[in-house]
Amino acid sequence: MSELLDDKFFADPHEHYRRWREAGPVHRVDFGDGLDRWLILGYEQGRAALADPRLRKDIDLFEQVLARKRGVPRVNPRPREALRHMLNSDPPDHTRLRKAVARAFTTRRVALLEPVIERTTRELVDAMDEFERVDLLDAFAVPLPVTVICHLLGVSIDDRDTFRAWTRALVGTDDPATDRARAHHDMVRFLRNMLRDKRVHPGEDLLSLLIVDDEARLDDQELVGMALLLLVAGHETTVNLIGNGALALLRDRPWLERLHADPGLIPGAVEEFLRLDGPVDLATPRFTVEPITVGDTVIPAGEVVYVALAAGNRDPAHYPDPDQLHPADEHSAHLAFGHGMHFCVGAPLARLEAKSAFTALLRSFPNMRLAVPESELRWYPNPVIRGLTELPVRLRPE
Repeated sequence: MSELLDDKFFADPHEHYRRWREAGPVHRVDFGDGLDRWLILGYEQGRAALADPRLRKDIDLFEQVLARKRGVPRVNPRPREALRHMLNSDPPDHTRLRKAVARAFTTRRVALLEPVIERTTRELVDAMDEFERVDLLDAFAVPLPVTVICHLLGVSIDDRDTFRAWTRALVGTDDPATDRARAHHDMVRFLRNMLRDKRVHPGEDLLSLLIVDDEARLDDQELVGMALLLLVAGHETTVNLIGNGALALLRDRPWLERLHADPGLIPGAVEEFLRLDGPVDLATPRFTVEPITVGDTVIPAGEVVYVALAAGNRDPAHYPDPDQLHPADEHSAHLAFGHGMHFCVGAPLARLEAKSAFTALLRSFPNMRLAVPESELRWYPNPVIRGLTELPVRLRPE
């Protein structure tokens, strides 16, 4: 029997994972629409599933799987362009699409963004310095990665606030079905127009390079889908890496003080933030093209499967005392960025932004505290993204 993912789950998925794990490394859940999905909870099982070719992502076949499970054709409210990207594809399309963007996210190319990251971080910290209390997400964790991804993709900074409003609607709102569909359509319309302009006036940004990439051969739908994916995933995960990591430090003063005293530990701490409460709870969905065995459970063909990255990263069979922050090196083998061919292409950029963010925050505001009881904090009701709606802090408490 499946269990409903409700507000209690979004508030504390780890309590549910601990309970479910007692019955085995896989569990059935319902997202509220009456359809069963399978969650893989264990670290080893999740890592294996992320690289298993029997678990596919092709969006057209996935829609057929959902239609069969519902017994009626699936009507997806999102425009088709919003679905045509590398996270919704298998080889050879995935190989072609990923190769087209991977060259922009190499360690060397990401290092070229460091001046933009450092300048933006410094400006945001200076702006916060005027206040005693801020929402750390709104004042810092959001504008930093949004500014960087807009710079990388060639999106005008003047569109940053509008773009962020759309993304918030995609992550979770009080009326998700209506607001998410509208945000998708508005973003697709915006990106169509922007890409049309870049065909006439190309620049050195990534989207201009994708347009003229003869080897990748991206059609118009793929260009829009890739732009939407990079804009949303390219900043939303980093927003929540910074927000969730800051909350972890606010809960654990000795760790905050240790990092303030020795900033050289920050890259390793970022890996622990990713493991302990990373920005992605469930990896985007896959479906089985033949039966697979997870533990003692056989998942039949034609089933929807999610790998619970957050559960794997706190699997006590892999991590001793997994619910606590621990010292880590810069090469921790957590699952926060996934594994296999769909490993997050933007991981080097996210790590660099997080390192800059925490270095600046701890240098400037080593005494910051939560401004509200932790019980008042709220998490987005989204099974994939793990992020707070706001994070009020006092920068210089009495």
